[in-house]
Parts: sequence; structure tokens; C-alpha cells
Amino acid sequence: MATIFKTLSSDDITSTRTLLHESVPVTGTIVSGSTYDDTNIKNYSHGMFQSVYDYPVLSSSANHLFDISCGYSSDSGLNDASYEQNSKKVNIYSQMAQVLVGYDSTGSILNFDRDGDLSGGSKIQEAYFINLSRLLTKDELKKGTFRLELGTGSAYATPFSAQGTLGDYGASANYRVNSPAGEYAVLYTSSATPNSDSGVGLLYYQAGVAVVTASYFGAAIMSGSDAAEALLTGSDIKTNASALRHRFKDLDFNNTIELNSTIYFCNANHNEFNYSSNPTYLSSSSIRVKDGNAQNSPSSYITSVGLYSSDNELIATAKVSEPLKKDPASTLTLRVRLDY
Repeated sequence: MATIFKTLSSDDITSTRTLLHESVPVTGTIVSGSTYDDTNIKNYSHGMFQSVYDYPVLSSSANHLFDISCGYSSDSGLNDASYEQNSKKVNIYSQMAQVLVGYDSTGSILNFDRDGDLSGGSKIQEAYFINLSRLLTKDELKKGTFRLELGTGSAYATPFSAQGTLGDYGASANYRVNSPAGEYAVLYTSSATPNSDSGVGLLYYQAGVAVVTASYFGAAIMSGSDAAEALLTGSDIKTNASALRHRFKDLDFNNTIELNSTIYFCNANHNEFNYSSNPTYLSSSSIRVKDGNAQNSPSSYITSVGLYSSDNELIATAKVSEPLKKDPASTLTLRVRLDY
């Protein structure tokens, strides 16, 4: 009987990496309450963030889209114990900063940096956070595709009049890698010329988090920065999250799915796998396919390929679309691909 197992060499194995992208639109009618009258919004007793779903929360079809929260740094001038939920807002900011920005050489939590240059420049000390769910972002956001459009006017006024669009413009060629959470880029308004002073937020691709400076909302969707400051300090996180959400017009981005593959080239040379280990292959000690003529060549039909570990444990099988005839006059190469 011929050899049943064949060891694959390193030349028979290769790996590939493929990036797949999906376009993800999130319409403002879902987020702002126009469609579901806020029944798809979930608030929590701890009051530290608000969750947005694509259907009413009590529906079995509801999918979590993202969370909204806000906070400010302990270094911010807004840090005052007399303000509403002050300690929680400081804690929210500190938690997000330590995960996304990290620590300095003294062990202190760094503040979000407006242009991503942690060595200097102006800081984002008061911010709103949009934490996108894994369902939407998959492995990461695709660089250069994030667009968030906000409306203006009364909180529930429809249709919204477009005030501006935030996006990671030019990020495919200009992004930062100095974050413990991976790659990120600066968010700009559609009308801004990207520079160290025009950034209005940060977008973290692998973490799926958008950080938007509170000063943008003062200038863009509220009547002056004083109104934005009054809302941020005088109202709880839930109210702040709703104020942002009710002015939400549209969000679009592409996500990324990283598909890793290992390809095994299973070669059957002319003198290999021409026999079968199936007991019915023999009849009275004679090979059936030779039809009683010992001079005929042996042959077999390949129907599947098994991949085994080093200790001969079967770990994967692959089926061919139809049996492949194998005899000493032919060689075959079966390409087996494992995706993960």
C-alpha cells in the first residue's frame, strides 16, 4: 500500500492577508429620536453614558450602535465639585485618556492633544466621546472615510440645516501611531484647512472611538461657547448626550475586516496516492480497477484532503467538487485554504 500521509514543507505553505470593507451609514432619524421617539435609547442608573440602538431597546432585533458620553480633565477650568456629576465627568475623561493617550514619564495621565503631537500644542480638556460598537467597526475603521454631520437649531427641529461635517480628511496618508490603543487621526471640519490649530477632535481606528472637543459644539450648534460650557457643567451626562444626539444628522464610514488565510499546496506526485486504503479496493487480494490484468496501472479517486497535526491528529478536512482520478501518469496539486 502506498504512503497515506505526506509531510508538507515550508515551501508548500504560504499566508495571505486580505482587507475587506463595508460601508456603514447611520442616519440621524434613528439617533435623534425622530423615528423611535427615543425608545431605542438606553440610559443607565450609573448615569455615565448613553447607548444608542438601531431598534427599540426591548425589541429582539435591536443592535447596539454606539455609546455617547462626555467629560473634562482634572486640569480643566471646569473641574469644580459644585458642578453636576463633576467627579463622574472627570473620571470619564481620565478613563478614556489613559486608554487612548496613555501616561507621561511621571505616571500622570496625558490629556488629549488637539493635533496629536503629545510633546506640545493645545489640549482637548473638555470632550464628548462617541464609542462605536464592534458590530459596526469590525476590526477597525478605514482611514479617510469617517464623516459625521451635525445639524443646528432647536433640538427636535426637522429637517436639520447642515452646520458642518467632521471627518478624518487626508488621514489615509496622515495619521498618528503614538497611542497605546493603535492608530488615530485628527478630525477636521469640512471647511477647515488641516493644520495644528484647526483640529476639532480625534478618531481612534482600532478602538472605534471618536473624541470631539466641546468647544466645537459651542461654536457650531449652540449659541456661543458659554452655552456649551453651561450645558457641560450644569447638566448631567445623560442630558449632554441627548443634546448631541438630537443634533445628529448623519454618520458614514467604512469598516475593515482583516481576513487572514493560510494556503497549503498539497502535491500528489506521479508515484503517490495511486492506491486506496478502502477495503473495497481489493477483491480476493486483487486490485479491482485493474480488471484482472496485472499489467494495468493502478489508479484511485481523490475525494478529500485531510490536514493533520505533527502528532497525526486530524485538524481540518477539505472536499473536492468531484472525484479526481489519480494514476502514475498524472500529478495533482490541491490548493487548500484556511481562513481565520
